[in-house]
Amino acid sequence: MSLSVDGVSGVSGLGALSFETAEVAGGAGSADPATAGAFASSLTGAMENLQQLQSTSNELAVNAVTGDLQDIHQAMIASARASVTLDLVVAVRDRGVAAFNDIMRMQA
Repeated sequence: MSLSVDGVSGVSGLGALSFETAEVAGGAGSADPATAGAFASSLTGAMENLQQLQSTSNELAVNAVTGDLQDIHQAMIASARASVTLDLVVAVRDRGVAAFNDIMRMQA
């Protein structure tokens, strides 16, 4: 699934995530290193995407403040996308930490 943002410069469309396109050979819960690598690359890609969105948002905000931006909507859309993406990354991190803590509390 890929969404595009037409007519707005500085804001890219959403690409498919690796878990949406890749097939997991070992099934759920497998300890396959390839699956772990896919998960790690998915997280790395998400963080790079977040950094790019924040960078674009900051550039457009500076352009808006200095008067170089013709359309304030571009800055607002970029800011909202960066904010929502950051909220998603924080939620995923919190769930990961909670899962780790639950595993650590388990008795063998």
